[in-house]
Amino acid sequence: MPEYALKYADARGEIRQEIVEGASEQEIRDRMAQQGFLVYSVRPRAALGLAPKSGRRRRLDLEKFLIFNQQFITLFRAGLPILKCLDLLGDRLTDAKLSPVIREIRDDVKKGSLLSEAFQRQQIFPAIYVTSIMAGERSGALGEVLERYLAYQRLVLAVRKKILLSLIYPSVLVVLVIGLIVFLVTFVVPRFAELYSTTNAALPAPTRILISVGLAAEQFIVGAAITLALLILGGRYYLRTDAGRALADRIKARTPVLGEIWLKYQVAQLARLLATLLSGGIPLVQGMETASQSVNSPLLQSALADAQKRVREGQSLSGALASTGLFPGLAIDMIEVGESTGALPQMLNSVAEFYEDDVNTRMQAALSLIEPSIMIFMGLFVAFVLVSLYLPIFSLADAMK
Repeated sequence: MPEYALKYADARGEIRQEIVEGASEQEIRDRMAQQGFLVYSVRPRAALGLAPKSGRRRRLDLEKFLIFNQQFITLFRAGLPILKCLDLLGDRLTDAKLSPVIREIRDDVKKGSLLSEAFQRQQIFPAIYVTSIMAGERSGALGEVLERYLAYQRLVLAVRKKILLSLIYPSVLVVLVIGLIVFLVTFVVPRFAELYSTTNAALPAPTRILISVGLAAEQFIVGAAITLALLILGGRYYLRTDAGRALADRIKARTPVLGEIWLKYQVAQLARLLATLLSGGIPLVQGMETASQSVNSPLLQSALADAQKRVREGQSLSGALASTGLFPGLAIDMIEVGESTGALPQMLNSVAEFYEDDVNTRMQAALSLIEPSIMIFMGLFVAFVLVSLYLPIFSLADAMK
């Protein structure tokens, strides 16, 4: 029998895709309908090129993707058909990377694919975006769902930009301090070592230690730089693996002060994500599955997978999240209130807003302590270097007297 790609919703509202055998598309539709499933599409497996496209290395620019969504929603709200919207945007987008992708999506829709299927095949769009389109197609409210996603994307980008901007000054300060230390140790100290080598005077202990470090650094600076570069490249490669990302997450979570900030930021992102999905009509279990695909933290993904299993077995969302031992107690309490009042999406938005503000406040407090700490360390190190280098000169001057 021929094989077909089947897409349907089960009794719990979860979207499933399977490869099934059947005499015809209609026979499969009738069979699934008799079993109580809602069929979205039945297509020959090899037809229309519906196999997922693999080998893509393209990355999505979220800011340009935001502009695309703004334009798409404007055209769609103006009453243009989806295919016409894609035609206009595919030919007029200024983003050289996104434009050919939109044209491929347009071609897929022309061939009969659903819009969500066409976006999913590209494998570069966020899972929440594809799921939101799928919910909009199912409910007939695609415009409202896309606007809700657009609002979510704006908030996420705004929070991310705010955090990154707050980290610029400390990062520049750290780089300058490291550069100053390298210059003093590898250039200034060896010059003084040459000066003192011409004298027979006994050097103080701090001077001897500093000169030994400086001469060793001058001799091995090239090898050390190459080794450091290789370690950085190797570390970046390792952190792209599942094991590396999981290790990085465990280190982040256990880091004093910053670990708590990182965890609260992840909780805020997750709450915003779930709120957007639930507001768009996505069932809770499917929303948790999409959220686990969308978050970048393996630690959080594992916790969500465990919580999703518990929710599927009948446990409440607050109880399932509490059982992971990862989520803050206040967030659990707020989610429990949202479940009991039937306003879970609104309460999840409140959780996100609360923890975003908390993260911003704690980041500012931490940075206000880090900056003077760096300046104090730099001042003490420079003072140690100067005193150690000039102490023999003062001793020689006293001896000449």
